[in-house]
Amino acid sequence: MTIVGFHASHEQLPPSRLLHAVQRAEQAGFDAAMCSDHLEPWSVRQGHSGYAWSWLGAALEATSFSLGVVTAPGQRYHPAIAAQKLATLAEMYPRRFWAALGSGEAINEHVTGDPWPAKEERDARLAESVDVIRRLLAGEEVSADGRIRVDRARIWSRPDEPPPLFAAAISTETARDVATWADGVITVDQGSDGLREFIDAYRGAGGRGPVAVQVHLSWAPSDDEALAIAHDQWRQSLVPAHLSWELDRPEDFDARTADATLDDVAGTLLASSDTARHLDHLAGIAELDVDRIYLHHVGAGQDAFIDAFGEHVLPALREVGR
Repeated sequence: MTIVGFHASHEQLPPSRLLHAVQRAEQAGFDAAMCSDHLEPWSVRQGHSGYAWSWLGAALEATSFSLGVVTAPGQRYHPAIAAQKLATLAEMYPRRFWAALGSGEAINEHVTGDPWPAKEERDARLAESVDVIRRLLAGEEVSADGRIRVDRARIWSRPDEPPPLFAAAISTETARDVATWADGVITVDQGSDGLREFIDAYRGAGGRGPVAVQVHLSWAPSDDEALAIAHDQWRQSLVPAHLSWELDRPEDFDARTADATLDDVAGTLLASSDTARHLDHLAGIAELDVDRIYLHHVGAGQDAFIDAFGEHVLPALREVGR
């Protein structure tokens, strides 16, 4: 059965309201949740960016379902520190926590003052980071002197079972590359054909574990309101992926999308008041043998979305994935 989860967007809500939202999502029938890990929001209009790791401890304590995070070790987070926080959450909440590791975005990583590497170099750095993290979670004392430098690191408080380390990926090329180390993979909705190619690339390269898809959507009591929310809060989706990794300020994303129209944004996600339309779209994703779907309503108000989808979408969507 397809797991249907709630995405908690730290860029759009203060941590206290996001904690309330994830609790409400569990009560409404969502099976799981995940969150972003940003230092800055995508847009000045979004206006928030709480620290995911503090929030995750509170969210895991306040709920009983599984929670994951998409994060980037290697620059803002040294892999030894990443391994320590992964181990701590997994020890406190066994079999409820996972992390998806990616190569990162300049908007979050530039703060270290280190140069922002080219994508090929970032991917190589990620592979070295994953190796260090896995060895530390296995109880080894680790030293390294490559792209990642480590001096006799050891994690003393470890879980009985290490948390799953997924890969965060967009392209089919990356899907093939991460298949060698990932316990699962998470991507974003990119249309049925794009998702099918992505999944085939991951599985064809030996990828194991769950395939998860994060779906950005906008729902409101009227179509006009749903589209207005998407235009205000999620127009950075118009910035191509290869460029979104390179821009390093929310103001840069706002400048790039300043002339975006409602129709432009409507082409990037489903914005509708009709839960049946959303269900049809999500069912098409579930039919691709996707194991997990995480829903992200791109508005700052989450309660009405959670309640509407809990009643009208989740029960039918689970039946599709049986």
